[in-house]
Amino acid sequence: MGMVQKRKKMHYGDTHLQRRWRVRNRRRDLDQIDDDLKTRSGELINQNVDLDKPGFAQFYCVHCAKYFIDDTAMQAHFRTKVHKRRMKALETEPYSIEESERAAGRGSFQKPKKRVITTQPSKEDVIAGKRIKVEEVPDDNAASSNAMEQEQEEEKEKDEPVTTTKTKKASRKRTKKMAT
Repeated sequence: MGMVQKRKKMHYGDTHLQRRWRVRNRRRDLDQIDDDLKTRSGELINQNVDLDKPGFAQFYCVHCAKYFIDDTAMQAHFRTKVHKRRMKALETEPYSIEESERAAGRGSFQKPKKRVITTQPSKEDVIAGKRIKVEEVPDDNAASSNAMEQEQEEEKEKDEPVTTTKTKKASRKRTKKMAT
């Protein structure tokens, strides 16, 4: 009595790779989108009419590189998880040739810069003159080092002799309390 033979699954668990292999749904990479944001974001939002593209190329999300059929579909897209993930991914500076050379040992390591990216304005706002802003977030380490330098300068300006044998932190606290 023979049993029905079960087909073996050869590539179990590679669905994340299969998604990457699909080229029909391929979108622009983050470095290409970053270049678009810096150079021609207003041009992409106000495109000429193209009958081959969805919505005649009038509703385009610059961050996701997608066309939409109307403004309501595009505004709904701005609230989706896909758009928010793309915005989060664009917050870090894209990988560059200089960074690859530093990783190979031809320079010192620098942390990728964080940026603040806001969702693109509506078409009417762009016509009125509003643009997409990409602002860099200041480093926390740099801000804390600047604060420490300012404290040290304040101490030098005071030039008050400290008669106690306590640590510098305690004397700083004490002098600050006395001054107020």
